[in-house]
Amino acid sequence: MSFTTLGLSKPILNAIKDEGYDKPTPIQKKAIPVVLEGKDVLGGAQTGTGKTASFALPLLQLLSTKSKKRVSKQVRALILTPTRELAAQVGESIKTYGKYLPLTSSIIFGGVGINPQKATLRKGLDLLVATPGRLLDHVGQGTVDLSHVEYLVLDEADRMLDMGFIHDIKKVLAILPKKKQTLLFSATFSNDIKKLADNLLNAPVLIEVAKRNATAKDIRQIVHPVDKTKKRDLLTHLIKSEKWKQVLVFTRTKHGANRLSKQLVMDGISSAAIHGNKSQGARTKALADFKKGSVSVLVATDIAARGIDIEQLPNVVNFELPNISEDYVHRIGRTGRAGNGGIASSLVCVDELEYLRGIEKLTKQKINKVTIKGFEPDMSIKPEPINNGRRNNKPKNRRAGRR
Repeated sequence: MSFTTLGLSKPILNAIKDEGYDKPTPIQKKAIPVVLEGKDVLGGAQTGTGKTASFALPLLQLLSTKSKKRVSKQVRALILTPTRELAAQVGESIKTYGKYLPLTSSIIFGGVGINPQKATLRKGLDLLVATPGRLLDHVGQGTVDLSHVEYLVLDEADRMLDMGFIHDIKKVLAILPKKKQTLLFSATFSNDIKKLADNLLNAPVLIEVAKRNATAKDIRQIVHPVDKTKKRDLLTHLIKSEKWKQVLVFTRTKHGANRLSKQLVMDGISSAAIHGNKSQGARTKALADFKKGSVSVLVATDIAARGIDIEQLPNVVNFELPNISEDYVHRIGRTGRAGNGGIASSLVCVDELEYLRGIEKLTKQKINKVTIKGFEPDMSIKPEPINNGRRNNKPKNRRAGRR
């Protein structure tokens, strides 16, 4: 099957061709015709499956075929994302696929000046990509009118709930028209997601391209047992001995990300940290340097890493396991994207064994354990409670509220 069979217009097909794509991914193949029919969608898809295009392409098609005069402050289609990075990525895709269409789009998120955003919104937009907090700032200041939204997309809804955005989302939903087409995408399906979908979607078509909470089959997963005090040395050893050139490393806390990044630089490895306390400019630069290869290791927290989209990222490392089991699925989904292979390595100390059991229970698989010579763990060490920066957490297979 090619994109030409999905009912997309010539301008959109030309833009897709410019990007070198000829065949739709499974999620695109299933979702695009359904969205074009005007139906609500509940989509289950891991990162790296081509999810963004599965809603961006049909939205552009629908907006262009129902051309309307733009009205000041009014928005026709709204896409909500949990993080700035994901908003930027989605907004970039919209501009790429819609470059031959007479449509306007923009991105708004926090961490940058609000006045340029006000000027853009004042003109009216066909499509707006936004994070919930900054969108509500504009609503409160009367700089955006959401009363005429025809299409709503909640992208990575599970992450929005994890980050405590449920109240913000409810505020936005209360402003939107009752009659609209709604698309909700989530990599995992918790009870909270099901409840949100039940209240929001009208007779939705369920589209899934992977088992719920499953990890991508193209990712090779490895656990390296190691003492907590030897993790940094083991990471340096792996990067150098395996000649890894591009590695995304996850820590649990912002302070831990900063500390590890500095330590790697001291070990002669180019590194940068990305997390919520960094300015938007610093986050954008770190990600750009990582993508172009001038930085070989990007150390990130879960929230900041959402939206990092690198087509052929070969290595992801869990320097510390997440206390929320679903986050493991999200983390390792940064590699093995769009049919490419990838390796997800986890450095696990005795304190994290309960977290590991929670992850294996969620994903319904045993992860291969490989002990590296010279880094064998001391079996006499007793586990200690883990400090996640704010409080100790037991492993959870559901959202953890605002973090």
